[in-house]
Amino acid sequence: MIDQICAHVHNYFTDPDDIRAGDFTISDGTIDLPFLVPGQYFRIVNSMFNDAVWQYPPDGMTDETFTGEIWPMKLPRSFLDTVSEIENWQSKYGAAMASPFQSENVIGVYSYTKQGGNTSVNGTAAEADGWKSAFRAQLNRWRKLR
Repeated sequence: MIDQICAHVHNYFTDPDDIRAGDFTISDGTIDLPFLVPGQYFRIVNSMFNDAVWQYPPDGMTDETFTGEIWPMKLPRSFLDTVSEIENWQSKYGAAMASPFQSENVIGVYSYTKQGGNTSVNGTAAEADGWKSAFRAQLNRWRKLR
């Protein structure tokens, strides 16, 4: 989800001077990157199978050799806290937001389903784009222009 959120705000929290370009090999599901510290996030760009944001040391990667870039990331704690909030919100409301219908229970007597529109979640208008609308104000502080 970090990858989706970083792409949404156009910010991977990377200093352009820190980007490493070259040939990289992923074997046994991991990659050795001595310039990263354990727990640090990084982005792989131009890989055939592993373009994404990973946490070092990664595991579960698809083995390959590629010519691309490794972007060391410096994610602020407040951003990671917001990512956690978004993941919790997504697990609670994501399926309902994806559905064009919403169910209502009227006074515990009967329930019905109707076509949904904009739904208010925690006092925030949530449109068809779900978490992007619900967390727009929180994410704007990290947003960069394209």
